[in-house]
Amino acid sequence: MQGVFTYLIDNLGVKDVQFEELISLDADTLRQQSPVYGVVFLFKYPTGEKPSETPKDGSFDFEAAENLFFAAQTIQNACGTQALLSVLLNKEDQIEIGPQLREFKEFTGAFPSDLRGEALSNSETIRDVHNSFARSSPFVDEQQRLATEEDDVYHFIAYTSINDSLYELDGLQPAPISHGNCNFDEFPDKVIPVLQRRIGRYPAHEIRFNLLAMVRDLRLRARQIGDQDWLYREEQKRTGWQWENALRRHNFVGFVGEVMKGVVGAKLSEGDGAYEEWIKAAEAKTKARIEERKKKGEGEESIEA
Repeated sequence: MQGVFTYLIDNLGVKDVQFEELISLDADTLRQQSPVYGVVFLFKYPTGEKPSETPKDGSFDFEAAENLFFAAQTIQNACGTQALLSVLLNKEDQIEIGPQLREFKEFTGAFPSDLRGEALSNSETIRDVHNSFARSSPFVDEQQRLATEEDDVYHFIAYTSINDSLYELDGLQPAPISHGNCNFDEFPDKVIPVLQRRIGRYPAHEIRFNLLAMVRDLRLRARQIGDQDWLYREEQKRTGWQWENALRRHNFVGFVGEVMKGVVGAKLSEGDGAYEEWIKAAEAKTKARIEERKKKGEGEESIEA
């Protein structure tokens, strides 16, 4: 996701910012990426929970929306884009967000959160950039349904320091959630305990989380200190991201179909029931993998909230 998010904000006109995936959940690791403008956190959304008037951690700050950018999420499958915008549009004094996002923020400045969400979903620029990074899917499910407790639903939210307070920005909540005092320099130390408490509410076997830090373009730092090896690694990483993003947009159905025809033809040519035995072995392996996933608490479907 770090490559997708980095090039997504590049295409929105943001300058000198990238995303870095964090493997270790500790303040020192996050601080090494400084300056850190915020983090985007991916987690399994608890679809079976009932709405609450108070958050499980922190407190709703309904007045904060007048002094920061907060938008309600009005459409599905865009929470990742909305989460990164929640950081960007609150860091205009530190990040060059570009004319298009600046105009959008000025236009929606006096809107309540629900209208900001509608304006975000109706922004042609944001919608086109978001859709340009969507996975290619030749199969369209025309049956619309609400997610159940059996579905795996994933959701992105943002954490950032605004006006010397640590805020959790989640478009599915009625307001920003305050987690106490926090200036820009304190952010790595203050946000990690909040994330640890959130992860701690899940069963011990649940490991499907992802944390992305929004940081200054690491190539700039490499150039400043004259580290050519580091700069080369960062350029190679960008090349890899471009390749991965291109693959996301490619439709592989035709290619897979041809591969399958070739494999099946080879098995049929072996004769003596080789094809039937091959199918039985594949079915047995698939059943074993499904059972193993069930033991680990993993579902068979995943949905983005």
